[in-house]
Amino acid sequence: MIRILLACGVGMSSGFMASSMRKCAKKKKIEVSVKAVSKAEVMTHEGEFDVLMLGPHFAKEVPGFQAALPNVKVATIDPDKYATLDGEGILEDALELIQK
Repeated sequence: MIRILLACGVGMSSGFMASSMRKCAKKKKIEVSVKAVSKAEVMTHEGEFDVLMLGPHFAKEVPGFQAALPNVKVATIDPDKYATLDGEGILEDALELIQK
């Protein structure tokens, strides 16, 4: 099972995205766990996720999170997918990221 953590400012937008991603994964029979938190909570969940997807407004923080979480794939969510809450597209991006 792939464990995905989404993080945005306070976790509200990422919460909607996580729900959409879970529905898409269930429909496609993909075993994933998708959780949403605020950016401030990310490190309290260390060891609980394989992929960290940050809101696009936190792009400058990717290197810091990658350094702090060397065994985790870290990226930002595509701004267009973030704006439209495209759970399917974000899920595909996360799955591609884990394969790199």
